[in-house]
Amino acid sequence: MKLSNRITTLNGGGSNGWEIFEKARDMIAAGEPVTMLTIGEHDIGTSREILEAMHQAALGGHTGYAAIPGTPALRETVAKRVEARTGVPTTSKNVLIVPGGQSGLFASHFAAVNPGDRALHIDPYYATYPGTLRAVGAEPVAVPARAENGFQPTYEDIAAKAQGATSLLINSPNNPTGAVYSPETLAAISKACQDFDLWLISDEVYETQVWDGEHISPRSLPGMEERTIVVNSLSKSHAMTGSRIGWIVAPEAVISELTELVTNTNYGVTGFVQDAAQFALNQGDSLEKAVAAPFLRRRGIVQNLVENQNVAQLVPAQGAMYVMLDVRATGLSGKDFANGLLDEELIAVMPGESFGQAAAGHLRIALTVDDDRLEDAIVRLLAYAKARV
Repeated sequence: MKLSNRITTLNGGGSNGWEIFEKARDMIAAGEPVTMLTIGEHDIGTSREILEAMHQAALGGHTGYAAIPGTPALRETVAKRVEARTGVPTTSKNVLIVPGGQSGLFASHFAAVNPGDRALHIDPYYATYPGTLRAVGAEPVAVPARAENGFQPTYEDIAAKAQGATSLLINSPNNPTGAVYSPETLAAISKACQDFDLWLISDEVYETQVWDGEHISPRSLPGMEERTIVVNSLSKSHAMTGSRIGWIVAPEAVISELTELVTNTNYGVTGFVQDAAQFALNQGDSLEKAVAAPFLRRRGIVQNLVENQNVAQLVPAQGAMYVMLDVRATGLSGKDFANGLLDEELIAVMPGESFGQAAAGHLRIALTVDDDRLEDAIVRLLAYAKARV
């Protein structure tokens, strides 16, 4: 029997970008003391209060089929949160609850593009983006955002790829670069979407982790509300990565059609997880700030260490739970550097090539271990880089 082309071509015949992570995980399983700086997994875990709310909801009987668009209470809570933060009138009819941001990205593209359509995404990109686009039958088309531009895409970059495209996927604050798109960048993105009649799919899962600048949801820009689909989740904002709980915000007609998709795919999100999500959101900004605080502090640790040498250059980290280092001065690719660092120093970081060609020769470092362990890892990483110049 033969598998479908759709499933066998998700990675476009190449890498899925996760080889270093998988290698490091195998080494840890074998008992090696690897410092894992690869994925955006909080070291604090989900708060006990949220877990208690989840536990009580399950004991209370919310273990059966839940409302497919999401529980009315959670949809309303999300709508109020979005309206308060963006100024855009938003009701529960604009909200669909989904099992995590990744599911939201798939569903959004399923709604926005037809098989064979060109679907644009910014490079550097989160590693799953091209596979997600292929999964819905689209042709992924990378729009380069250049290091010398602070990884901010320009109108010209988008326009050069936009002819015949249907959608554009953006992510700000950006994973992997940490770039927070400026008002000027978002204005250029808005103009390109309107000039070329593109759906804009905005991945905003890092909106609560902004260190410099301001998070602006493009849905709030003139002419963009009816062509923007926003994906968000509690994975990063509330350290709930394993709970798989997020949402899509979009025009009512889009949410109505997506509800049919959910009916025919995952059939909704577990009720007690939705109740826990509602509890988490109702804790307000203080909890979100507490979850984000370690990453701002650890960014400072890396900045201070990098300032004392001139081999590895720090890309300005304006947001998110990562920093990106430019190691091209070593003459090594990001992939070769990361493999060598893992083999010789037992430090696992992600090569920039996992996130597209615009990040080649860079490393993405997750700020997800305690301060002392992070400092030790960065000191050894910089010494490894210096020895290769």
